[in-house]
Amino acid sequence: MKNEREEYLNQLGLGHLKNAYWNLSVPELVKNTILSEQGTLTDTGALACDTGEFTGRSPKDKFVVIDENTKKTVWWGDVNNQLSIDTFRKIQERMNSYLIGRDVYIKDAYACASEKYRLNIRVITEFPWQNLFAHNLFLRPTDTELENFSPEWTILCVPGFKADPKVDFTKSHNFTIINFTLKTILIGGSAYTGEIKKGIFTVLNYLLPIEHKALSMHCSANIGSNNDTAIFFGLSGTGKTTLSADPNRKLIGDDEHGWDNDSVFNFEGGCYAKCVNLSKEKEPQIFSAIKFGTLLENVEFYPGTQTVDYDNINRTENTRAAYPIDFIDNSVTPSIGKAPKNIFFLTADAFGVLPPISKLTVGQAMYHFISGYTAKVAGTEAGITEPQTTFSACFGKPFLPLHPTKYAELLGEKLKDSSINVWLINTGWTGGSYGVGERIKLSYTRAMITAALNGELSKVNYQEHEVFGLKMPLECPGVPSELLNPETTWQNKTLYKEIVLKLALEFTINFEKFKDLANTEIIAGGPKISNLEKEPK
Repeated sequence: MKNEREEYLNQLGLGHLKNAYWNLSVPELVKNTILSEQGTLTDTGALACDTGEFTGRSPKDKFVVIDENTKKTVWWGDVNNQLSIDTFRKIQERMNSYLIGRDVYIKDAYACASEKYRLNIRVITEFPWQNLFAHNLFLRPTDTELENFSPEWTILCVPGFKADPKVDFTKSHNFTIINFTLKTILIGGSAYTGEIKKGIFTVLNYLLPIEHKALSMHCSANIGSNNDTAIFFGLSGTGKTTLSADPNRKLIGDDEHGWDNDSVFNFEGGCYAKCVNLSKEKEPQIFSAIKFGTLLENVEFYPGTQTVDYDNINRTENTRAAYPIDFIDNSVTPSIGKAPKNIFFLTADAFGVLPPISKLTVGQAMYHFISGYTAKVAGTEAGITEPQTTFSACFGKPFLPLHPTKYAELLGEKLKDSSINVWLINTGWTGGSYGVGERIKLSYTRAMITAALNGELSKVNYQEHEVFGLKMPLECPGVPSELLNPETTWQNKTLYKEIVLKLALEFTINFEKFKDLANTEIIAGGPKISNLEKEPK
């Protein structure tokens, strides 16, 4: 075993390390972090660390190596920047040189709970707590599996190595570079651990659709007592984590999944939950999961204590907890469910013109999937004083190596000739836009989702949204009927029509970049601006 490991490191160009720590246990990784003064234990036993300069991902600093395998398959542009193989090799050589005489931590793990798609990963990190993250977030091999472990992909994560943009052709000193041919990911200049997780997610977003015709998804998933699977798509702030954490249903996973002909399966073995404003009352499962073995990132403490102040965002709003999925008491093992019966697209429409729940056709499902809409409201970012549209293709644009239409068409194929229901859920505003209307009550949203899951919405009548063509139920148990059609909640009907048109135009403009590669069914799923007789004043 020792000789095999030395040979592996030599082949990788890492033959002159000080120490290589292989597959340390959780207590050993925690101990090494504390001894190196890189972290501290909280009063719950969780390990708290600071990721340094970067407290979030840097999607504009992601690169993909262009070669014969990728030049015609990758969706090149602002999401996937090109980098030559020669530059990749030079950067890797310089990273290796940086590590001469230093310690590294090596963790063997894998992605995909389904054995059909299992992807063995070797994660080499500069810091021990980054290795703890890899242990928590990826799936963990048994001791027997580790004895004969053979990695298919390698991740080299070295925060202390900073690129020189003039020499390395990067945009800044931090970077993530994916080489699909050499099956290697290089991460430098940033200690934010989310780059590790999303690097492998991007890899699976490439491999599964191309090699297996399986749909890769940025979503959460749960399963009911009747083994009915539901999946939840949604950008930040739409309620994806909150709404999929249902005490009456078991969690398959909170972020990344695949969907083949028969099943929905988790890519990961853990959760990377946001901690801002976390409380035992609001999110008891996540709160209870923060214990020994959990990695907390960029949190603040109450003065003079080891108690975390989750409301304190002086460091960042993007405070995180990384823990194994079995820290959630109602999780599914293995993390696999049947093909979904219900799909929910979550949006926080701050314009207040989308219905709180509506049923989508196959074409509309593909269109809204490729749009990935939500809206930012005043106060969420500097300079935002009124609602602003946000579109992220397939609810995960930064992680898509292929053109978004590839994923939308895969979704469409799975929806045809099936009894799967697709619902658009507006967790945003009603009765007016942000600042005038009010946010839809969480209890109402939960009631609508429950009614959809229980089949109660298959027994009611529907009406069609004038512009977006969405089918809106006329009644729903536990929800006031007047809330179900957004127009009836607005006092100023003329203003309502103006805002509907404004949002429809935003959708149409956003879709222009996909139109040339979209099929007619996707195009037909969009809003019908001509249905409004009057132009806004």
